[in-house]
Amino acid sequence: MSASFEEKSVWIQLGALVVCGSIYGAIAGRLLASGVREMPAYAAIFMIAVVVMVVFMIVAYAMVALSGRQEGSDERDRLIAWRSEHNSGWVLATGVLTGVACMVLGLENVWTANILLGSLFLAEGLGLSLRLRYYHKGV
Repeated sequence: MSASFEEKSVWIQLGALVVCGSIYGAIAGRLLASGVREMPAYAAIFMIAVVVMVVFMIVAYAMVALSGRQEGSDERDRLIAWRSEHNSGWVLATGVLTGVACMVLGLENVWTANILLGSLFLAEGLGLSLRLRYYHKGV
């Protein structure tokens, strides 16, 4: 059985997130380790990572669109999306609370920003991974 368009979409999103998030994390980690604390340096890297992610996804979606028929999402797709978001939301909530704690403790903005971004990437990655699991194992 061939994967649905929705499942292929999840694979595309997860691949783009893992590749671009990993590249951003590696570069940001090196900058942090070398003592760079100016936010514009991180913002520039983040913007480049987002542009690369969007281009990757556009090319991948175009290839999927050219390879066959796209059906709309159904009730199962919506249930899978809801369940995966429900089960991964705690990662984002924990990251946000950690970011707030960093602000209260007076940590440098660069640490707070990267904790927030990291929790966003992790939550989205977990949500997409759960969606794939639910497509294969059932909801």
